[in-house]
Amino acid sequence: MSITATELKQNLGKYLLLSANEDIYITKNGKIVAKLTNPNQTRMDTAKSLFGILSEDAGLEDAKAERLNAK
Repeated sequence: MSITATELKQNLGKYLLLSANEDIYITKNGKIVAKLTNPNQTRMDTAKSLFGILSEDAGLEDAKAERLNAK
């Protein structure tokens, strides 16, 4: 969820409760300046949220070659 800094100031309690379940991105002048998140989120939860981003055939060697080609 993305909200403005003004919206956060006006409804802080609401967004504190919502941040227990989802990350809240705070914007100012259209740019993300902060993230309100649950401090009790485990590394495993973070890893699970990334599941499925990489393709099945992604490999370490491919990633290294891509990084070298980008330079």
